[in-house]
Parts: sequence; structure tokens; C-alpha cells
Amino acid sequence: MGDASTGRGAVDAPDASPARRKAKKIRLPLVIFLAPFVIFFVAFFVLPICYAVWDSLFALQTSGLGFGAPERVFVFLDNYAKALGTPSFMESIGRVILFAIIEVPLMIGGSLVLALLLESGKAWFPRVFRVIYFMPYGVPGVIASLLWGFLYIPTTSPVLQGLSNVGIDLVPLGPDSVLFAIANIALWGFAGYNMLILVASLQSIPAELYEAARIDGASQWHIIRNIQIPLLRPTIIMVTVFTIIGTLQLFVEPLVLKPLTTAINSDFTPNLAAYNQAFSQSDPNLAAAMAVIVAIIAFVFSFGFLSAVNRKGNRAW
Repeated sequence: MGDASTGRGAVDAPDASPARRKAKKIRLPLVIFLAPFVIFFVAFFVLPICYAVWDSLFALQTSGLGFGAPERVFVFLDNYAKALGTPSFMESIGRVILFAIIEVPLMIGGSLVLALLLESGKAWFPRVFRVIYFMPYGVPGVIASLLWGFLYIPTTSPVLQGLSNVGIDLVPLGPDSVLFAIANIALWGFAGYNMLILVASLQSIPAELYEAARIDGASQWHIIRNIQIPLLRPTIIMVTVFTIIGTLQLFVEPLVLKPLTTAINSDFTPNLAAYNQAFSQSDPNLAAAMAVIVAIIAFVFSFGFLSAVNRKGNRAW
């Protein structure tokens, strides 16, 4: 019995060895290809977040009459309490939430309509229009905000001057309309990008589904409602989450438009308030706490949206 079992083990060993060598050969390329991403992800995403959290737990304090060198002191959550106790910072949080309520439906709805129009077969020169809609995404945010800033000023905007000549006076950078002006810049810049993501997802739908629906007498609206939108659901959810995160991180547009209007102050958005604390008030620790708060809010909203969508999807299923 011992010899037989030993013999079987000796016979099985050569068969197992090539399998292990093959697995090692497969793993090695995966490690090589994944290593650059993991290194850059850790270096430029994970470590900065960890450093921001760590930095937010300290503060620079001076002893005596303030003539000595500032000393770095561990204050735990004092910076968070100070940030949340600042009325202007809390107002900025409410402002970006209002901006998200305006921007997210416009962005998702506009991108979805453009994608459905381009894939409906009724659009002329669809490839040309894809390029035209995508081109604004290639314009840096600072340049786009500057261009739109000139269009928002009545003295330099031919559009506003033309409307004024027919008795329509608009003030896009006024206190009551500045959020819509910023939403228009973001919509112009990112709708084409999100449209291409949705178009790519639409093109993955099998043509047999369309043929079967048309044979059954389904109209274009029924195809959109019962085939395209349900199959686009994961992509729409992904685009919505990215849009929520982007709107809560609003920074470039108000920073560029700030010199053009009094409706935008240094604490207009949470990121702008953190930027002001870091570079104007020389308080990087408080700025780090504000940035962490913004990240937590973005996580809560994104996770809440995903949870709500998943619950609704499970009930529908």
C-alpha cells in the first residue's frame, strides 16, 4: 500500500508542476501591468488623503505674546469643530448642495438626450456631432471659465448686448443667478464627455433586441423606455456618482469668476474656503480639515445615492 501510494504521488507530481508553473507565468504579467497603477494610485491618491487627515489633527500655535516661532501642536478634532462652527463655511456647503441639485439632473438628462439622439439614426453626421459635443471637454476649466466670464459681462458680451437692445437685460453673474451661470459652464464642459460614455454603452446593446422590438411593433419611444434606458442603468448610475462627486468639489469656475462679480466671495464653495485658509490665512491645518469634510460629504452623498438606487432596483426585481 505504501509503495502504491508513493507511486501515485510520484506520478501526480509532474502533472501538478506544469500547472503551477503556468499559474506563475500568468501571475507575473498581471503584476507587471498592475504595478504602475498601484504605485501611482498609492503615491498620488492614498498617501495625500492620509497626509491630509493627519495634518488636520494638528495646529500651529504660538506661546507667550506671539513673538516666538509657531509650534505644531496636536489638537485632535479642534480643526473640524472650528470649520463646522464657521458660518461662511457651512453656507458654502449648503451652496454646493444646492448647486448639485441644479447641476446633476441637467448634466445626466442632457447627456442622455444627446446620446439617444446620436444613436437613434435620425441625427445628421453623427460622428461630426460627437466630436463637436466632446470638444468642450478638451478645453481646460480655467480657459473655459475665462471665455464664459467675458460672455457673462454686459460690456464685453455680444449676446447680452444684443438681448439688451431688444429690451431683455440679463445679469448672469448676479447674486440670484451666479449658480446657474456656473452650472452652465460645467454643463458645457462635461456633457459631451458623459454623452460619449453613454453612447459607448448604447453601442454594446445587441442589435437583435432592436430587431425583435420593431417586429413586435414597438415605436422608438418604447425602445428607449423599455430597452435602452433599462440597459443603460449601470452606466447612468456610474455617471451620476461621478457628477455628484464633481459638483461637490466645485472650485475652478468660482475661483476664475470671482474677480468679475461681488456675488462670489472667498468662501463661496468649501474647496474655495479651504484654498483661502491655506494660502491667504496661512492655516493649512484648518484647510486640511475642510478638505476632509468635503470628502466625507461626497462619500456620504455618493453612498446614499447608490444605496437608494440599489434598494429601488431590488424592489423592481
